Amino acid sequence: MTSVALFVPCYIDQFYPHVAIAALQVLERLGIAVTIPAGAVCCGQPPANAGFERSTDATLKQFVDEFAPFEQVVVLSGSCALHVRLHAAHTGGAGAAVAARTTEFCAFLHDVVGVDRIAALDSPFTGRVGVHIGCHSLRGMGLAKPTELQVPPFNKVRSLLETVPGVSFAELRRSDECCGFGGTFAMTEQAISVRMGEDRLRDYRDSDAEAIVSSDMSCVMHLQGLAQRNGVQLPMLHVAEVLNGGRQRT
Repeated sequence: MTSVALFVPCYIDQFYPHVAIAALQVLERLGIAVTIPAGAVCCGQPPANAGFERSTDATLKQFVDEFAPFEQVVVLSGSCALHVRLHAAHTGGAGAAVAARTTEFCAFLHDVVGVDRIAALDSPFTGRVGVHIGCHSLRGMGLAKPTELQVPPFNKVRSLLETVPGVSFAELRRSDECCGFGGTFAMTEQAISVRMGEDRLRDYRDSDAEAIVSSDMSCVMHLQGLAQRNGVQLPMLHVAEVLNGGRQRT
């Protein structure tokens, strides 16, 4: 695989553009030619998850039109990747083809690029990190073993981070507990969402994590808000930022 199309979800584009830059730099450092289609704005997941799936048909169709020419679509979000995988086929044959070629960023690095090539990046990052994998990434995109399944353990995100010199890991009591975000759930069930997020933050602090590293910036957005409100100083990063060794494009 020498070329991919990278989809940057709308919330990353608006709030965390540095994460998209880090992901782009990681892919380029691996010798992968990257295209970011200018017309790819949103996959349609937020309104669909709120119960308005049919109203997002035009948005999903535009996504399919933008990415149909590419052999591999890499998405910087597990929930967006899963939405495309599950629903793009509803737009027709081209949508089904795009769905089959769509994967999440960490899954692409682990399954397609390979851990050995990731290790060759040699990007040091010193710190004891707590790994957070969003629920859609964990169960929908298969980034790690959910605790409820009786299958051999695996964790693709941790395998990627283990290639980074200087990284150690905080061992959580409940490694795959939801952070409480869940998109509109955080608004419609605010009290429950906040309690879940605070419980999650407490687990990271009790395990002496020096930073949270996540595959999903939507979860980070939720946890950062709670941390700031509660005066918790805990850096939070995307996996791409760690793999990129803190580099920043000028």
